[in-house]
Amino acid sequence: MSDYDVVALGNALVDKEFQVSEAFLKEQGIEKGVMTLIDRHTQLALLENLYQHCDLRNRAGGGSAVNSMVTAAQFGSKVFCCCKVGDDELGHFYQQDLAAAGVDNRLEEQATKGDTGRCVVMITPDTERTMCTFLGVTTDFSVDELHEQPVQKAQYLYIEGHLVYSDTAVEAILKAKRLARDANVKIALTFSDPAVVKYARDNLEKVIGDDGVDLLFCNKDEVLDYAGNQDLDTGIKKLREIANLIVVTHGKHGARIYNGSEDYLPVAPYKVKAVDATGAGDTFAGAFLHGITQGMSLSRAGDLASRAASECVASFGPRLSSTLQQDILSEFN
Repeated sequence: MSDYDVVALGNALVDKEFQVSEAFLKEQGIEKGVMTLIDRHTQLALLENLYQHCDLRNRAGGGSAVNSMVTAAQFGSKVFCCCKVGDDELGHFYQQDLAAAGVDNRLEEQATKGDTGRCVVMITPDTERTMCTFLGVTTDFSVDELHEQPVQKAQYLYIEGHLVYSDTAVEAILKAKRLARDANVKIALTFSDPAVVKYARDNLEKVIGDDGVDLLFCNKDEVLDYAGNQDLDTGIKKLREIANLIVVTHGKHGARIYNGSEDYLPVAPYKVKAVDATGAGDTFAGAFLHGITQGMSLSRAGDLASRAASECVASFGPRLSSTLQQDILSEFN
């Protein structure tokens, strides 16, 4: 019997969210709609500009995989996160945040000197999010942060694509994959962001390896980037070579689940008034992982994920409240 439904590897980041204009992004020379890695000095200068000209909407624990695990945990899954924070105020805040969400971890065993990672999230009027991230100590995520026993006793190992920018993180991922394969633990991967596919392709291919993954999460843009900007069908054909099960999100149009055949299972969207797309993909992945590890069919898990992601888009911040998630779950029960 598994000790955990999902064990995740991911960046630990504290998010600060601002509402900005398209003009602000252009003035700052920031590429819209992707995640860009920046250094500490550059991020502090950006924050100074944001505090002067834009509205801070939220501060919360973040990181793609961690957001997904919070979603799964609040639905009732047993989850564990391997991540890294600094021995600073934000690091202590992050530990408390995970504990409150019911996400197991061993951050209290770490005493890493340095800055906890921070992600500046800028939301334009069209609800699209643009991120500028200073990774801090998480840039050195390594095998030292990999906890082997939880990985070996999970249903799924879940890997965040953002980690592949770091060579030491790639080493940790490859070790985690070997542990998972030897223990018959299934492996899930999220591309996380189009920039990962564009700018970290070599390391991404190393992580995928010859054995691929059991489950892949991505969005339409990431599929096209992976296929060299060819059509979606060509992209899916390429992805079938590396994943047994593929979940492609299509924003307001829902999602598609590809499961070993030429056809796909459509996942209908839930219509809401969109205000902030931050974390929607992470919420979708976390809800879907919860569903399939609790015995739901692919269609049912996809429907739950679509419902949860829509509520995420309808509010500010990358996560839903536990109360709202229980309300959603009661609808499905």
